[in-house]
Amino acid sequence: MKWEKKGLIYTPPFDGSWKDNSALTPTPFLLNENTIRVYASFRDKQGIGRIGYVDVDSNNPLKIIKISEKPVLDIGMDGMFDDNGVILGDILRLDNKISMYYVGFQLVSKAKFLAYTGLAISKDSGETFQRAYHTPVLDRADEALYIRAIHSVIYEDNRFKFWYAVGNNWENINNQNFPKYDINYIESCDGISFSSVGVKCIENNKTNLEYRIGRPRVYKYDGSYIMNFTYGTIDGRYIAGQAISFDGIIWERKDKEIGIDLSPKGWDSIHLSYPAIIKSHNKTYMFYNGNKMGLDGFGYAELIEE
Repeated sequence: MKWEKKGLIYTPPFDGSWKDNSALTPTPFLLNENTIRVYASFRDKQGIGRIGYVDVDSNNPLKIIKISEKPVLDIGMDGMFDDNGVILGDILRLDNKISMYYVGFQLVSKAKFLAYTGLAISKDSGETFQRAYHTPVLDRADEALYIRAIHSVIYEDNRFKFWYAVGNNWENINNQNFPKYDINYIESCDGISFSSVGVKCIENNKTNLEYRIGRPRVYKYDGSYIMNFTYGTIDGRYIAGQAISFDGIIWERKDKEIGIDLSPKGWDSIHLSYPAIIKSHNKTYMFYNGNKMGLDGFGYAELIEE
């Protein structure tokens, strides 16, 4: 694969509003033939994320059509698992509804944060979402004490297949704690109930100084599964990688084959994270964040056939 960078699409207003800064984990969704809706977590000045969207032209994603005036999913009630921010997991259209798996954050006194997976449903074509439950659908478990965060779902073979981040510890870097996590796989018959813990898919590569690897985005391509992810290292790198699998469970990392890298300068010259891919009009686009986890917004690249 080789990607041609097309540029920065959306830049936050830094205006003190609910979408003051950042546009974290941009997740494209084909709203209709002419519109790609890019859902993202917009942060206020306190760093609390709420999910909104940027609609772009499916033929030219640099052309913004509409930006959500209000969050499509706000933070949860006080004391709930998502009362201190939400980010995107994945979007799935089923029948006349759109399901959103999202990650909710909660602050506690003896850990940096907790992050588990919620489910919200839209009945108005993705304009607003209502929580299916006030509690997580993928909650704390022995496999994932602090983080259990779905980031990709595929419905096939009459079951839901999920790839998610699991976190059980913290990495102290310059006297600051950062979450340690890697990637698991789990299935569900209804997309809501999970009867067991998952299977380990990808672990951190210690020789590359990795301590966190997550935000798995999985696609079917030419009979195989392709996963894009983002890894962080103790020396400050935050970079996208790639892996391939024939069954969605056993993966081989192919980071050098992802076909996109840091720019020499600009908004994606230090970090390149959270790639998410979509096809439209026989073109394939990658939406992604750049420096500082989307502080400057998000941009896109187009797949170039070789």
